Amino acid sequence: MNPLNTPKLTLITQAVLAFAIAQTTQAQTTQAQTTPAPAPTPAQSTGAAPTTPTEPQSQTITITGNPFRSNRPDAATSVLQGDALLLRRGSTVAETLSAEPSVSSTWFGPSANRPTIRGLDGDRIRILNNSGASLDASSLSDDHAVPLDPLVIERLEVLRGPAALLYGGAAVGGVVNVVDNRIPATATMGTQGAVEMRVGGAARERAASALVEHGAGGLMFHADAFARRTAHLSVPRFDRPNDDGSTESRTQLANTASTASGGAAGVSYVGVQGHLGVSVETYRQRYGSVADEAITLDMKRHRVAIQGEAKAPWQGIEALRLQAANTRYRHQELEGSGEVGTVFRNRGHDGRVEITHAPIVVAGAKLQGVLGGQWDASDFSALGAEAFVPSTQTRNQAWFGLEKLSFGPAQQPLTASLGLRGERVRIACDDARVDAPRCLDGVTSRAFGPRSAAVSLQWQAAPAWTASGSYSATRRAPTSAELFANGVHVATAAFERGNAQLEMERSRQAEASLQWKQGDHEVKANVFRADFANMVLLQATGDTVTTDEGDLVPVFAYQAQAARLTGYELAARTALALASGSRLMLDAQWSSVRGRHAQTREPLPRIAPQRGTVGASWLRGAWTWRAEVQRAQAQKHVAALDTATPGWTMLNVSAFHNQRLTHAQARWFVKLTNATNALGYNASTISSVRALSPLPGRGLAAGLRIDW
Repeated sequence: MNPLNTPKLTLITQAVLAFAIAQTTQAQTTQAQTTPAPAPTPAQSTGAAPTTPTEPQSQTITITGNPFRSNRPDAATSVLQGDALLLRRGSTVAETLSAEPSVSSTWFGPSANRPTIRGLDGDRIRILNNSGASLDASSLSDDHAVPLDPLVIERLEVLRGPAALLYGGAAVGGVVNVVDNRIPATATMGTQGAVEMRVGGAARERAASALVEHGAGGLMFHADAFARRTAHLSVPRFDRPNDDGSTESRTQLANTASTASGGAAGVSYVGVQGHLGVSVETYRQRYGSVADEAITLDMKRHRVAIQGEAKAPWQGIEALRLQAANTRYRHQELEGSGEVGTVFRNRGHDGRVEITHAPIVVAGAKLQGVLGGQWDASDFSALGAEAFVPSTQTRNQAWFGLEKLSFGPAQQPLTASLGLRGERVRIACDDARVDAPRCLDGVTSRAFGPRSAAVSLQWQAAPAWTASGSYSATRRAPTSAELFANGVHVATAAFERGNAQLEMERSRQAEASLQWKQGDHEVKANVFRADFANMVLLQATGDTVTTDEGDLVPVFAYQAQAARLTGYELAARTALALASGSRLMLDAQWSSVRGRHAQTREPLPRIAPQRGTVGASWLRGAWTWRAEVQRAQAQKHVAALDTATPGWTMLNVSAFHNQRLTHAQARWFVKLTNATNALGYNASTISSVRALSPLPGRGLAAGLRIDW
């Protein structure tokens, strides 16, 4: 039997049995309890109640980065939800997060872009769906979209530090967790739901989503659906380079129109001692490529997931949680004639089990911890004339632990956290397919054993002051593309070459943070540094190859070099009470990342420049009026074979209204983005595509959400 194909069902079976035992043995207790209080309605759970939608929701308890349900979440965790999410919601996860400090995107047009955090992208940013793996092909190529639509999500979390090791040792730059409620974990009675509609913007978007939830007798049902259609993206006038060296003046990104649709159904049983549920979801998107205007990409993903939690199943155990999913992903690249040119498939399953032990109190200090295991298995194939990566199988088994020690007076606690993670990763290359690239250098399998650790300290030095710091040492196994890529990648207009001899990427990161917060006034500063002993980068070599069609394309190769990234993040906000009874909220943020090769001092490729936002919000009654200026400096610190990216300044204005109805709540907005129609480019985009895909131009959009 091939060890890569061994079923991983034992842990699931044990966890399901434990859940059943916990429910059975405590049935009498459950019956004796009064009916639990209804959970917040969708309007409340998404933060609809506050009349200050642009204010950060720093007191929210996040489940993913805060498994102990502490009311003091880790300083390295940031959350976007509620009214703030409604206003920032874009067509992709990366676009939705783009206003966060040090978060940029790969920007391969309006449909295909992936988050980059503090100069790190690709596999170093782990994207999760409800804490589980989101199997797709987005980390393989910048033109592959992430199959998660912001229309149906309730919360976006960005995790760093020890908590990130719960979900992936490769997540050097952090974890982005997309949270929805497709498997309800809390009980409600009756029916509630929400509808949302959006129209306009630079891509003339038309989008709608709806969800309905119903609870009765401990059974919870969930259903949601969404649909989105966009036109070709409008941009400021720019000169698009052609293959013959000439340029063409345009005000639109051709071949960027898209359609997307999907939905899910879920059911769960929720009792006093836990819950257990299942969901089935589907997602489909069809969009064009900015690199080749004759290529259309057709993507599908189907996912079945189970999730459960048993509260206090045994003495000394506070919670036992399990989740597992099976995913089928297919991505076709269609020629102008409609013929299928290349087909990408990724089929796999993932799962995790975690146990939270009861707090241990010794001499006034409280120790909390979570231990668990995780596994991922995927079978990837790229077949067709334009495949540039051979078929591969990837198997990953991991164990992880996070312990948190809290001591000191209640008003000035000191919290120390330690995260550990060990993995076993094996990547096998299939050299038998005649319609796929060959494995490089005759290497057909590589195995790695990454080990990672992270520590952090957080001190409430005074009621208004919080200081924190973290240090981590991580190991990351190379991806299948970094090892075995060997062909012309049409989407990036380059020949990409892997390196089958790559070793594990080793890095050390340090971060320090200081925050002052008193009422509506807050100032926060972060500084960070990451040292890589052998950072794997896709870099231009200066060579070219001739394609079968006779075109010359540059060669990009995966190379490992010592590198260092440093940076800082500054943020501040304040509120002023006006004589009219209204309030004026002022906020500002600025972030900077620098990356260099440790030996040559040459800048790293695709690093976002210094950038920031200054905004003002006027709040009067149910109305919020906001204006903000976004600024990105010119990126002149570029690699030798790259070109500088000019700076840009954009103005955004919006109006938001929060209206309570008899049995519902309506929230609507109007926003004008890039009001001056300023031309801008994304320095994080691969250089062969950057000049083809400027940022969106002026766009007027409106939206309405009704929760009941």
